[in-house]
Parts: sequence; C-alpha cells; structure tokens
Amino acid sequence: MRVLVATAVPVERDAVARAFPETGPEAAVQVPRPGTVLHRLPGGWDLLAAGVGPALAAASTAAALTAAALDSAPYDLVVSAGIGGGFAPDAPVGSLVVADEITAADLGAETADGFLPVTDLGFGTVTHHPPAGLVSAVAAATGARTGTVLTGSTVTGTAERAALLRARHPRALAEAMEGFGVAEAATAHGVPVLELRAVSNPVGPRDRAAWRIAEALTALTDAFGKLTPVLRSWNPHER
Repeated sequence: MRVLVATAVPVERDAVARAFPETGPEAAVQVPRPGTVLHRLPGGWDLLAAGVGPALAAASTAAALTAAALDSAPYDLVVSAGIGGGFAPDAPVGSLVVADEITAADLGAETADGFLPVTDLGFGTVTHHPPAGLVSAVAAATGARTGTVLTGSTVTGTAERAALLRARHPRALAEAMEGFGVAEAATAHGVPVLELRAVSNPVGPRDRAAWRIAEALTALTDAFGKLTPVLRSWNPHER
C-alpha cells in the first residue's frame, strides 16, 4: 500500500516520521516534486509538508498525486495529519481526533440571515467523508475521538467565534487549516482520504501559554506508530 501523508509544516512531517524508528526523519529519501519535496520512507509511506492553509495544501497534495499517477505508482490513501485546536470539553488538549467528516467551515457567503455554505448557493461541496470502516479502525487502534474536523483559512481566536462554529457544526471536535484542501485534491484523483489531528490547544481565545505543541506532536507520533497494522488489514477499495 502506498500512503501520502500531508502535514502543514516540517515539524509535523518529522513527528510522523519518528513513528518509524527503523528510519526516522534523517533516513528519509527526498524526492523532488513540482513546487515541493516528498520525504519517502520504506514501506510505501511518502510524507509531504504541504504548506499552511487549504489552498496551498490542496495545490501541493495535487502535485504529489499527479506525479505519482504519471509514474504509474498511484497512492492508495491520503492522510491529512498534524496538530490542531480542539473544541472543549469533547476534545481536550493532548487528545486525538479522527475525522468522519472533513468540513470547510468558512466556504460560502455571509448574508443578512447568517452564513450560507457554498452548497446552499448551488456550488461545489463543503464536506468530504473518509471511509467509515477505516475511521472506526483508526479510532479503535489509537484511542482517537471521532467527529467532524473543520477547516478554516482563519484560525479561531475568540470565544464568540468558537461558539458560533459549534452551533453551526454540533459534531465538530477539532479545527485546523488544511484538511479540506487535502481532501479536495484526493477526491479529484479518486483516492480515499483520512484526517488525523492531535489537539495542541483549545479552540477559542488565543492563549499561547496554554498551547501544548510538544505534547501534541508526541501524540501524533504515537498515533502513526499504531496505524501500520490498521492499514495492512484495510481494503483500499472501501469508500
């Protein structure tokens, strides 16, 4: 099985690589791709620091997927992974969240009656659904909570915005900036997608003193250490 893991930044990519102690970040082979560089590990794992935000993440992921297809070595799964904010109290700092819905939180239009998602305007999509069986297996193996992970181009910084998002998306557990973009690219190539987040901070007022980035990165490493046996038994044709 060939797996593409797309993170936002190199520190997240390297946290994933540390889940493979026989190789680790230092042993990864760098593979140039248009506009980016893959870090290739043995066993079919390619790691990509795809960039911050949904647009750059989508473009970088699409470039990697296209190059793989042209090489006649397409991926079986794309994983959007990294740290993110968690909606208290359901996804506390240090917990893991695996998305059963990857939803664009701010793709649409503001109206006098409130926010309208782009689907209500007759365009596109706002939600991607990872394979249900894979989501359940990952949650069981890692202890991750299962729910909606929101993607936004702007990170929430107030309690009011956090409450508004939770009212619009009652099943939301986490917020990040890349998952929907990665999912759009994967879907365009007909490849299943998964999103896994380690919670580093609560969604709400920005309080850097409350962030636990190192702990979240460690949780991300631990989670990927448990994914390999799950993927061995998963049927990649499941959608």
